[in-house]
Amino acid sequence: MKKNIFLPILFVAAIACNEKEKNETPSLVYPLTVKTNQSDTYFGTVIQDPYRWLEDDNSEETAEWVKAQNEVTFNFLSTIPFRNKIKDRLTEVWNFAKYSTPFKESGKYYFYKNDGIQNQSVLYVQDSLTSEPRVLIDPNKFSQDGTSALTNFTISNNGKYAAYGISKAGSDWKEFFVMDLKTGENLSDHIKWVKFSGTAWKGDGFYYTRYDVKDEKHLLSEKNEFPKVYYHKIGELQEKDVLIHGDNVNALRGFYAGVTEDEKFIYLSETETTSGNALYFKKSDSKTGFIKIADGFVNDYNVIDNINEDLLILTNDNAPRYRLIRVDTKNPGRENWKEVIPQNQDVLQRVEIANGKIIANYMKDVSTRLYCYTLDGTFEKEITLPGLGIVNSFSGKKDESVSFFSFSTFTAPTIIYKYDLNSGVTEIFRKPEVNFNHEEYETAQVFYPSKDGTKIPMFITHKKGIKLDGKNPVMLYGYGGFNISVTPGFKVENTVFLENGGIYAVANIRGGGEYGKDWHNAGTQLKKQNVFDDFIAAAEYLINQKYTSADKLAISGRSNGGLLVGAAITQRPDLFKVAIPGVGVLDMLRYHTFTIGYAWATDYGKSDDEIQFKNLLKYSPLHNVNALAYPATLVITGDHDDRVVPAHSFKFIAELQEKQTGKEPVLIRIDVNAGHGAGKPVSKQIDEAADTWAFIFHHLGMEVK
Repeated sequence: MKKNIFLPILFVAAIACNEKEKNETPSLVYPLTVKTNQSDTYFGTVIQDPYRWLEDDNSEETAEWVKAQNEVTFNFLSTIPFRNKIKDRLTEVWNFAKYSTPFKESGKYYFYKNDGIQNQSVLYVQDSLTSEPRVLIDPNKFSQDGTSALTNFTISNNGKYAAYGISKAGSDWKEFFVMDLKTGENLSDHIKWVKFSGTAWKGDGFYYTRYDVKDEKHLLSEKNEFPKVYYHKIGELQEKDVLIHGDNVNALRGFYAGVTEDEKFIYLSETETTSGNALYFKKSDSKTGFIKIADGFVNDYNVIDNINEDLLILTNDNAPRYRLIRVDTKNPGRENWKEVIPQNQDVLQRVEIANGKIIANYMKDVSTRLYCYTLDGTFEKEITLPGLGIVNSFSGKKDESVSFFSFSTFTAPTIIYKYDLNSGVTEIFRKPEVNFNHEEYETAQVFYPSKDGTKIPMFITHKKGIKLDGKNPVMLYGYGGFNISVTPGFKVENTVFLENGGIYAVANIRGGGEYGKDWHNAGTQLKKQNVFDDFIAAAEYLINQKYTSADKLAISGRSNGGLLVGAAITQRPDLFKVAIPGVGVLDMLRYHTFTIGYAWATDYGKSDDEIQFKNLLKYSPLHNVNALAYPATLVITGDHDDRVVPAHSFKFIAELQEKQTGKEPVLIRIDVNAGHGAGKPVSKQIDEAADTWAFIFHHLGMEVK
């Protein structure tokens, strides 16, 4: 491979784009992507992998290829006449103050606020609810371009210190720092090589998990192995941190430590994948080792807190929709577990302790119900909510009646409510003012049959009074994995689509957590095809019910949702006009060889097992691209994505560009200094949303009003 192999092709593409009028689709010449003779043999089956070289994110050849692809893509996008109009409108709507739910620690209130289009939200503190807030941490000062983000913030139980994390360019890697809350100054503490970890305070120090880094050059793609839990004492160098737990045999085991609010107990979660964990505990002053409560890795066990000598644990052990149990630390055997809140017909998502009560957050048909129980599990009352929607966070203290919760719908920004647990009075605490008339829109929930007859819920949002004539542009969104529920929430980026007559549909397909463990498992491993069938059935329902037609239907999804979109267009390319696979898992035979990919095996299975290999090969988007007419496709990724490495997207688009027989463009947008999505600056979010909608509007034949 020669260093400048792409430049002549790129020059031709640039000329082709410049010769077109601004309102015409430019002719495209894709950058040449060199093919090699790389192949692998799985159980006697030879699988060609000609674009393996694109997995090297540090090579000059990959860098040249990225540059060439981006130039073709952005040249194409620049020819769309209303691209800037979309960006201007998105910026206008985006520019409103956004608040997080406040939380109280050591007598002070903390909350995040974004004035409108600040790249990163700012952390504020106030002495009381009526006092003037002051800035505590402004992440916008971490970097000039806003690509460094605040990822963690926890306060020591004595109120003296706060530990916080910084992530750069969207990477999952982060560094921890410590602030003296009285002075607002940073101390000398600096913790590195942290990933997928928070901080659990005990005394003047905290527990955290870090990795031993073998190769800093390949930090963004190297497999993450042998994580270890350490205790860091304030003022000490990281080299002096005390090793608490690790496993020198099982490289892919994960460990995460927590501490009860009164610091009486330390608990340790041991994982192999994203689902299921073993759970251990010990008294914080004990010199002995951890005591096992539950084996892994079939069920989930999440410690809520302790009540005296008992641990409250939320689990799906023998309860697919979760239950709350109480474990006596003096007799932690399973036979001594006591059920506090048994499983019922809805999914028990979260539990909080506030005002000496248990606040249980249930999900019923993808909307929230809040219930109040005594500590022994006696039902007291339902907390009345403003309507059908989702409570994303509930913030309260064990011994105080005042609490806060956020409430979200598809059509209006999140509202923060103040709730008094004694009086039962709910009042609006903060309500955003946005330049979008949400009263013109409505959301309906429908239930449609999948291929096997399973009823799947779907939310459909649009302007009131819309005509069902089969001519409406539709964006269908899905995820379908990892027990994650896609719930109602206001997305600023969708407003421009809705305002211009678009319909936004969210299919709550299997693989998610909408109906608990069974719903999740029904979309995993050998049952993964159910996920794609559910999504395809959603598209067919929207067409059959005259919401839209195949020529007016776009689909999108991110991460596991990117896999969903990739599988949908390789299985049913005729059903969609536009496809937006974002940061997708697209090479199902090699996903587990990068960074934390091995942890996804609970959902996917791995290609080193013959049965799983055959199943993965059937739907792996990369391996099912054929010489066909595919929808207009804009693959989206970030060059610093170390969750789903960009090689997935690189190899997939190379296959699409080689084998596309239709007239629609298949392009890739590679964001520089961006990762999987978390911590992405607002400026980059707006740019990506504007480019995505411009691409969609153009190919759906939409006009921008």
